Amino acid sequence: MGTPTARPATLDDVARDAGVSRATASRVLGGYGFTSADARARVHAAAERLGYVPDLAARSLVRGAGVRLVVAVVGRDDTVLDDPYVHRVVGAASRVGAPHGVGVALEWLPLADPSGLTRLGADRGVCGVILVNTTQAALDAVPPRLRGRVVSIGQGSATVPSFDVDNAGGAGEVLRHLYATGRRRIVMVTGPRWLSCAERSVTTYRELMRESGSPERLVTGDFTAARGGRAALEALRRWPDADAVYAASDATAFGVIAALRGRGVRVPHDVAVAGFDDLPYAAISSPPLTTATHPVDRIAAAAATAVLTRAPVAPSTAFPSTLVARESA
Repeated sequence: MGTPTARPATLDDVARDAGVSRATASRVLGGYGFTSADARARVHAAAERLGYVPDLAARSLVRGAGVRLVVAVVGRDDTVLDDPYVHRVVGAASRVGAPHGVGVALEWLPLADPSGLTRLGADRGVCGVILVNTTQAALDAVPPRLRGRVVSIGQGSATVPSFDVDNAGGAGEVLRHLYATGRRRIVMVTGPRWLSCAERSVTTYRELMRESGSPERLVTGDFTAARGGRAALEALRRWPDADAVYAASDATAFGVIAALRGRGVRVPHDVAVAGFDDLPYAAISSPPLTTATHPVDRIAAAAATAVLTRAPVAPSTAFPSTLVARESA
């Protein structure tokens, strides 16, 4: 017969070894409530001797703190969950949550009905929510039980702090770069017009076109390459003299370039193309894409940290975006 495997030490074992009650051992190892300095020293010494590893998930449930951080993404349909941007948010939140014993779950909130937030508020396993693609309807749907445990990547409110990129600043840098290189008939392919945070870059575009006396040419996009391709063809039909396209995302810009090339339009010789996000592929695309930085990992990590630590944060935190000039523009 093989040698029996020793069972892991339990909280009862630690309490017995330290000569204290189970409740005292729990308070010491959980870091809450009052205990004497002597009790704390004995419990920590016993835990170290026995190799005790706390069950963070069980502790969180007992204390009502929850074990899941939910990334709730607003969108017209559940394909929004396939967005690489969303995957980066989930990855960054997971890295923040791991030391807290908190996992990350991903959920879709229908654009027309974000009432699923009520269910999340009633779920004791949910420690908090990060809203992505936030709309006013989603902010209005946050139940009282979730307040103080919700942050937004995008639009915020008086009770829901927001973390986002300064896309207006980044868009301004890209558009000024296009203008400085001689482009005057610049088309913008926007993000979804229902997404209020995406409108900041549209506002910047309109202001700069007005200041420079250039024509305003807007085509609605949705941050995807497929829509970028269709938008490029629409732009060619409507404005055959266009000499630049600014896309509100790199994925959109890739679609624009592919469609232009399919029509024999040279990038950047005939039409310059620029995006926003600085995705890894942007540096090696053909041609390498001019874009602006979007520190998604830092934004998502800050949002997750705010939920898990409950530390006071500013109502709105904007991360800077800077120009990355490459061959496409």
